[in-house]
Amino acid sequence: MNQLSYIHPDAKLGANVKIEPFSTVYENVEIGEGTWIGPNVTIFPGARIGKNCRIFPGAVIAAIPQDLKFSGEVTTAEIGDNTTIRECVTVNRGTTDKMKTAIGSNCLLMAYVHVAHDCIIGNNVIIANSVNLAGHVTIEDYAIIEGNVAVQQFITIGAHSFITGGSLVRKNVPPFTKAAREPLQYIGINSIGLRRRGFTNERVLEIEDIYRTLYIKGHNVSNALVIIEQEAPVSAEKEQILNFIRESKDGIMRGLS
Repeated sequence: MNQLSYIHPDAKLGANVKIEPFSTVYENVEIGEGTWIGPNVTIFPGARIGKNCRIFPGAVIAAIPQDLKFSGEVTTAEIGDNTTIRECVTVNRGTTDKMKTAIGSNCLLMAYVHVAHDCIIGNNVIIANSVNLAGHVTIEDYAIIEGNVAVQQFITIGAHSFITGGSLVRKNVPPFTKAAREPLQYIGINSIGLRRRGFTNERVLEIEDIYRTLYIKGHNVSNALVIIEQEAPVSAEKEQILNFIRESKDGIMRGLS
């Protein structure tokens, strides 16, 4: 390790971990093999960082939550394998709600992203510059969030969704959708992203038909769910959408206006 960095003797580092000058690694930290820690990175107690990650200068991982209810409980901030954390990203550790903040594998968090306590981020998620996630936010696999988005606490952003830059997210965003405008609303499905990930045209059209029933045809949500349940072809995507909406107790984003 570089003599200009500080690594606590109780930190657990895998093989071929490289830590650049002026970085600090505290106790109760685990870093997987092949991970690169750039200069001027601070990794506080409770960090669990996977294999082959890249963490760029100025990032702060596992600082205590910015939550006045936090009383020193032992929690973690977890980052999966092959994830890139760019400059000045902050990832706070969890509270008694989930006891952890977690970022999955193969994710990219661009510069100045803030991930607050108890956020759960899935795999293959891209979060662009200066996105702010309040506490208890869930982001499912393959979601993409463009720059300067702010997400309210306890919000869930569904898998394969796409949120345009500068949006304010105050309601849950169902899977496979695109969201934009103020207040945030449905503007279509993420058809380009779905096709890039191997969804067939038939599956894309089925998803589009489901959301046409939900958002375009003038039904309220309850009636739309009944129609979708009865008329849409059986598929994993259909069940995923129905379950997401039924579990969204505080509501989902609005339709086109």
